[in-house]
Amino acid sequence: MPAHPAPSAPSAPQATTRVHEPRREDCPWCGSARLRNRLRTGDLRQYKPGNFTVDACRDCGHTFQNPRLTAEGLALYHRTVRGAPRDPASDGLLALRASPRRHRSAARAMLRFGEPESWLDVGTGYARFPATARRFFPYTAFDGLDPTPRVVCARSADRVEEAHVGSLTDPRIAAPLRARYDVVSMLHHLEGTPDPRAELHAALSVLRPGGHLLLETLDPRSLFSVLLGRWWLAHDQPRHLHLIPPPNLRAELEAAGCTVLTLDHRPVHVPHDLAGAMSLALSHALPAPDTPWRAIPPHLVHRHARTVLLRAGIPLVALAAVADLLLAPVARRTRCANTYRVIARKTP
Repeated sequence: MPAHPAPSAPSAPQATTRVHEPRREDCPWCGSARLRNRLRTGDLRQYKPGNFTVDACRDCGHTFQNPRLTAEGLALYHRTVRGAPRDPASDGLLALRASPRRHRSAARAMLRFGEPESWLDVGTGYARFPATARRFFPYTAFDGLDPTPRVVCARSADRVEEAHVGSLTDPRIAAPLRARYDVVSMLHHLEGTPDPRAELHAALSVLRPGGHLLLETLDPRSLFSVLLGRWWLAHDQPRHLHLIPPPNLRAELEAAGCTVLTLDHRPVHVPHDLAGAMSLALSHALPAPDTPWRAIPPHLVHRHARTVLLRAGIPLVALAAVADLLLAPVARRTRCANTYRVIARKTP
């Protein structure tokens, strides 16, 4: 068996002190010291080294990674490394949140407010949402912002008119965009940000008076998050830093002078909870995969056994997916819903 190249230093963190901030003893949202541990887990999707803890506030319900990754640590765990294992089931299920159908749903939700002149999509990636929304708003100027150069590729592909690389909380980016947009959208963006409250206020700063903020994010109050624990796909450690309960988001927007026009779970619930849990648990139960950051690669027999067993487990994931679809009409109307949408208007 050919020898594997030694993993490069940036591919995987070697010490938690380099990638974690100090542990918090209070809630980052409300300041309460009444915290409870929600789960401890490793990286169940990419198998990068490290252990992660998620705590929840007993008072406001805010759920957060504690200790939180530093900016360097977050970049390490987001980085795609050649040779890293891929789990087609869980990766495909996560992609459902960014499917064209869900993008069309988000765009249609804004139709009743008329055609905006300008729209900024935050955390846009390759700007697939603006590309979809343009079909509903052909005369709107769409811009994109993303922490990665993917948004530059999106501009080259004419999916956005202006590409901004960085964070909206960076004054060098936010100041030139102040009060420039009629709509700002953040679709599954807040859960991956170090400070979601700062992101909200930065988004409001670039909105014109009377403009609209469109948000979609995960609901930590979902019953599936309790029933499935570390196997709930939306926990997605270590990439998700904060999960905000709907009442917290509503209260923050109203305190900032916004009128909340929509807060709804039904159109945005993603029926993937059981299938995601089955995929993660099945992958975890099998022989460990080969990864660039393993000091000793697994034996060839182990690698072949993993491939065979993963294929054998596909019917189980498929059955769980069918169960998700059958439960979806009930789940989206109950506490089982995993996602919610907020549309708020900035006070004129």
